[in-house]
Amino acid sequence: MKIAMWSGPRNLSSAMMYSFGNRADFAAWDEPFYAAYLKRTGMDHPMREEIIAVHDADAESVAATFAGPVPDGKAHWYMKHMGIHMDQSPLDWAKDCVNVHLIRHPARVIASYAVKRENPTLHDIGFAQQVDIFDRFPGPVIDSADIRRNPESMLRKLCDAIGLDFDPAMLSWQAGKRPYDGVWAAHWYGAVHKSTGFAGAEGDLPALTGAAADLCQSALPHYEKLAALKL
Repeated sequence: MKIAMWSGPRNLSSAMMYSFGNRADFAAWDEPFYAAYLKRTGMDHPMREEIIAVHDADAESVAATFAGPVPDGKAHWYMKHMGIHMDQSPLDWAKDCVNVHLIRHPARVIASYAVKRENPTLHDIGFAQQVDIFDRFPGPVIDSADIRRNPESMLRKLCDAIGLDFDPAMLSWQAGKRPYDGVWAAHWYGAVHKSTGFAGAEGDLPALTGAAADLCQSALPHYEKLAALKL
């Protein structure tokens, strides 16, 4: 099984990658199209030049890799993807994957993203792009808030929805880096590197003001479209 897990940034996506990557039967790949996206668009992201230098920045080459065998002789392959990376990148490979869509309320995404990169735009947080991906490659939708509220219940639901046996190894992992982390982990993954499992339930939504509140209102209809379909 090849799982394409679609999300936007700051969406519990790294913890989900660690969850599946902790299974003995899974290989994992962290945002395969990120370097190609940065090279193509010229976007000024943290560690931009290092990302392009270290990772495959040819989108066609990345896509071709998906047609090959699962790495390390594993039975399954978990691919953490960002919808924002796919503009002008090949997508036909996704038809052969189990596509899953991970969502999070935009207020939480915006508050978290702004800590790492100031003044995000609607494009940066990826809600519109994720809906576009879902429309082309529908699949189960799972909300990060539900996972944090009850990880085992939601992961069991997800595994059942995609025809995969649940593995208790998905619920906890050792703290620290992973060999499949992208080089950008040094900037973005501080919290997940300290974690040994999913964080507990989240509190009230953050109070946003000004441009951040306006951005949330722009993103909300996209989130609500997918939230209506969640497991």
